[in-house]
Amino acid sequence: MQTPSPGGQSSVGVRDVRESHRRESVQLLVFNFLLIVTILTIWLFKHRRVRFLHETGGAMFYGLLMGLILRYTIPPTDPANRVVHSCSSVTTSPVTLLLNVTDRLCEYEYKRDIDEDNLNDRQGNEILRKVTFDSDIFFNVLLPPIIFYAGYSLKKRQFFRNLGSILTYAFIGTVVSCIVIGGIMYGFVTAMMKLGQLEEDDFYFTDCLFFGAMISATDPVTILAIFHELYVDTSLYTLLFGESVLNDAVAIVLTYSISIYSPKENPHMFDVAAFFKSVGNFLWIFTGSFAMGSLYGVVTALLTKFTKLCEFPMLETGIFFLLSWSAFLSAEASGLTGIVAVLFCGITQAHYTYNNLSDEAKIRTKQLFEFMNFMAENFIFCYMGVALFTYQNHIFNALFIIGAFIAIFVARACNIYPLSFLLNLGRKQKIPWNFQHMMMFSGLRGAIAFALAIRDTDSKPKQMMFTTTLLIVFFTVWVFGGGTTQMLTWLQIRVGVNPDDELNMETVHVIADSTNDTKTESAWLFRMWYNFDHKYLKPVLTHAGPPLTSTLPTWCGPLARLLTSPQAYQDHQKEDDTQYIINNDELSVNFEDRAGAAVSSDGARGKDVQHHRTAGTELPTGQAPTPLN
Repeated sequence: MQTPSPGGQSSVGVRDVRESHRRESVQLLVFNFLLIVTILTIWLFKHRRVRFLHETGGAMFYGLLMGLILRYTIPPTDPANRVVHSCSSVTTSPVTLLLNVTDRLCEYEYKRDIDEDNLNDRQGNEILRKVTFDSDIFFNVLLPPIIFYAGYSLKKRQFFRNLGSILTYAFIGTVVSCIVIGGIMYGFVTAMMKLGQLEEDDFYFTDCLFFGAMISATDPVTILAIFHELYVDTSLYTLLFGESVLNDAVAIVLTYSISIYSPKENPHMFDVAAFFKSVGNFLWIFTGSFAMGSLYGVVTALLTKFTKLCEFPMLETGIFFLLSWSAFLSAEASGLTGIVAVLFCGITQAHYTYNNLSDEAKIRTKQLFEFMNFMAENFIFCYMGVALFTYQNHIFNALFIIGAFIAIFVARACNIYPLSFLLNLGRKQKIPWNFQHMMMFSGLRGAIAFALAIRDTDSKPKQMMFTTTLLIVFFTVWVFGGGTTQMLTWLQIRVGVNPDDELNMETVHVIADSTNDTKTESAWLFRMWYNFDHKYLKPVLTHAGPPLTSTLPTWCGPLARLLTSPQAYQDHQKEDDTQYIINNDELSVNFEDRAGAAVSSDGARGKDVQHHRTAGTELPTGQAPTPLN
């Protein structure tokens, strides 16, 4: 629909401007109160957990309630707003349109296509229109802090131990999920066309694949939060967290690659040239975004190393924040994907820049992005509830919705079980069946799928996808998120596991039982990366690592002395992530320099390490119990 905005001579008086400002203040106040109520609910849940409801589900419920109130308490709009006017001289849908209305030149802005049968008595309502945020706000303001924090808070030790499995689930699994969902939805769409619910040109196979890529973005934030509170088995937590982080990036790039797939002749036919062009675009965008994000992380590391910003923690934190945000904006401005860039920027910042920050800046950056992540996530979940009632062009199609639910469950099964079987063929520590069932259960949809859906609602198929995505998010968050603790009990998955104790126990066994395994060929690539990173990158970019004067050739002496931090000569023996090397057991790690000490302490550690417990038992000493019922 097109909404007018003043053009030529101003037609909006001071009173109208004040009224518009008042409406915007009411809009912000509504979401402000929603967040206040959500935070108070989270505080309440910290003291008394509700068995079948999590904080994110509560935020969505509050948003749903507010949207319901707004929808049915706001009076209907003027019937003139629903009158369809004809512009026979306009044959396209321009972004802006100049019209002469009773000798006044007015500028109209294109919003979206609307089905005449979908008009309602609140069409064009100013308040409902304003509480429906521009999709750019989600991608440029709300999503970057969430994705950056995921990379910045990444537990690298556990992540790299399971890197092979995580990459398999994130890349191959997302593509499999996209294809399966696209194929199933195409079958349902074809049935809808035969039943007369859709025109033949409404949906193409590429639209079904686009929906498959979009809805393949998993977001198990609810389940991961419960896992964190219950200290669920570290391996399961890492697999789910790592998959969700990279899966979001892959799904975003995949949706863009599919959206530019354009066969030259029949849109219903497969075009080899267009297919390979889309694959090339996927590889280029992902690689370019990865390089862009990593580059900004490297620049920040060098800047914090070779300047004395650490003497001014406020300036240090400001530079860190702005350069991290610049990674996102630069990627978007270059035609790449900012979400992928900011993810790898966060990982690079955590690996390199963090070592150069002052103690105060380390605390500030962690707390800053943790707070932004918390507020952005809760705002998005509140907004989802509001949007279900305030969005004015929903298209509810029962057959499409049923097909979508069937498709996501089948696709999740085709992702988890076959890939886990293949991974277990090469893993020493197998992924057990109860882990696989829990991963199948954890395929929630959330912020990323919603943001991708709301980004484009111009056409009837996209509006149908948006409505269906909202319903899927509600169902998975409420049903699967609410049933997490019960599922942990049924599957007998360990809780109360101290991650540090488990890592040290596995380290001891790896050193004692598989000393020769670290020399096998299966992990040679990662061992090469470790050596290169430890000997060259860490000393160049940080104050950590061995001095370059001891790793570079003697003829590089002047350059080595220039790039080596004075602290490197004093602190290179300190514990750091690069003291770990990777062996063939699914990237298991061990201490290279402390092998003897670790083995000698095996007996002492075995007496003190707590027994792992199944769901329903008490937590480690010193931790407040979290009831499962």
